[in-house]
Amino acid sequence: MRNTARWAATMGLTAAAVCGPLTGSALATQSTPAALYAPSALVLTVGHGHDAATVTPERAVTLTCAPTASGTHPAAPQACAELRAAGGDFDALRPVDGVLCTKLYNPVVVTVEGVWQGKRVSYERAFANACVKDVYGGNVFSF
Repeated sequence: MRNTARWAATMGLTAAAVCGPLTGSALATQSTPAALYAPSALVLTVGHGHDAATVTPERAVTLTCAPTASGTHPAAPQACAELRAAGGDFDALRPVDGVLCTKLYNPVVVTVEGVWQGKRVSYERAFANACVKDVYGGNVFSF
């Protein structure tokens, strides 16, 4: 039952992130520059545990990167820049240099659902603790 509620919440946030910017598009003309960009709207969640199937998200943020960076993510412009530099590949994100984390094992899971440059994205990764998550993902996973 927890898994169903988690997916319902994630899909609801994904729908809001993807469809929210489109609400005024019926009034827009074809010459609107926003129509030149493939959609990039993501919902990121984080929760404590080993995998997304058994974790209830503790926090969720939206991140829209096209045509401009926006959403509830606290560092949307920086996160979008890092994702663009990695080509939208979450496994290719560069760790932050010079940060050391303890070896305390308190696993956290990050999930990403949505659309990146017009392509469907579904990503999940477990980290040993919140510090490792923040170091690995830079601004993208720091929320």
